[in-house]
Amino acid sequence: MRIGELAESTGVSARSLRYYESLGLIRSTRTPAGWRDFEPAMHERVVLIQHLFAAGLSSATIGEVLPCLEASPDERTGELDERLRAEIDRIEAERRHLDCELDILRALRSETAPAAPTP
Repeated sequence: MRIGELAESTGVSARSLRYYESLGLIRSTRTPAGWRDFEPAMHERVVLIQHLFAAGLSSATIGEVLPCLEASPDERTGELDERLRAEIDRIEAERRHLDCELDILRALRSETAPAAPTP
């Protein structure tokens, strides 16, 4: 499958696909004419990568967990669970921080709200 076909089937730009390839997240071979040729399995891998990005994982973390996610359940180690737990903890801490920021802004807003007109 050519890069344009993979881009269209996944909704990911060709530029992003080239970036993923430069990071080693996806692989292609080259045709004799020099075109990238992706195996059909790369479609599912790109979809998985998109889900991981949407979950807030960095490209470096995705590179670490992809092999674990694609391994059979018997081959998986506790490393995947530890990595995912660390990401969950990071996101929960970020959410707590954002909740504090929201509380501060809401308090400031209520303190500076104009007084209601008296009838």
